Amino acid sequence: MRDNYTRRGFIATAGALALSSRVNAADSDIPVFDDSKPTTGVVIPPEKVAEVNAAPLIVKTVNKLWNDSPSITQPNAMQFTTEGTLLLLDQVDPNKVFEVRPKDGKILRSVQTESIHGSGMTIGDGAWWITSTKALKGPPVTLKVDPKSGKTLNKWVTPGWGIYGVYATAAGAASSGLPAASGGHDVKWAGGGRYWMAVPSSGRIFLMQAETGEIVRSIQAPVIRTHGLAIDGDYLWSVASDFWQILKIAQKDGKVVAKIQLDKDKDPQIHGLELKDGVLWYCDASKGWICNLT
Repeated sequence: MRDNYTRRGFIATAGALALSSRVNAADSDIPVFDDSKPTTGVVIPPEKVAEVNAAPLIVKTVNKLWNDSPSITQPNAMQFTTEGTLLLLDQVDPNKVFEVRPKDGKILRSVQTESIHGSGMTIGDGAWWITSTKALKGPPVTLKVDPKSGKTLNKWVTPGWGIYGVYATAAGAASSGLPAASGGHDVKWAGGGRYWMAVPSSGRIFLMQAETGEIVRSIQAPVIRTHGLAIDGDYLWSVASDFWQILKIAQKDGKVVAKIQLDKDKDPQIHGLELKDGVLWYCDASKGWICNLT
């Protein structure tokens, strides 16, 4: 079990951040980013690392529910619908969204999208919002998608996109077979025409104005490689993939108030995240498992 962080995961070279015109002027006291070039060198502050380490532990049991491989091999994001079905974003490129029955994974339909290696999706104002984490040309983008056809209705450059982790080295980028630059991971609808979005290379979790792609505000991410998100009242559950943790953080200031620790040796990896009737669900893009926590 890994209850504590080491500094190794957060060491990076210094990188300059430039002002972006898409940021709300009222939030000028927080980091902002130049969308014309990749963000690099972001480091999680030591006090945030200490805060995560000190957060109380919530004990949960991982239940492996079902696996739709080979039909859905890399489920990387998930979203429940108002009808009670479950949407899964398969990161096999170009990405398809599968609508399934939650109790057994029966596939009800699939929709082809233009997303590349997507890591997040949510539903809001009659549309799907999907993070195309990679891009074949230009910077990574966030997509507004028609739920019936999968057609992209609009798209915006993801704020704070950049290079981090294994992609920061030439050897690592080459071995992945993907573009080095990465964009958003998960997104979750916050209401009022806004969504939360985790962007690992930025070290932030952004509250976004959906129809304009503008940043409303942001909070400090608890780790660099944030992944799945779930909204729980005034809190967010945020996946810390590299540490096999799910962290509960306050939306108002990003304070980490609790954590769930999974077992790296026996539990499926954590990628996408959802909350349904008070129960956390997650998907594993490496093996295809859908799980929940009780």
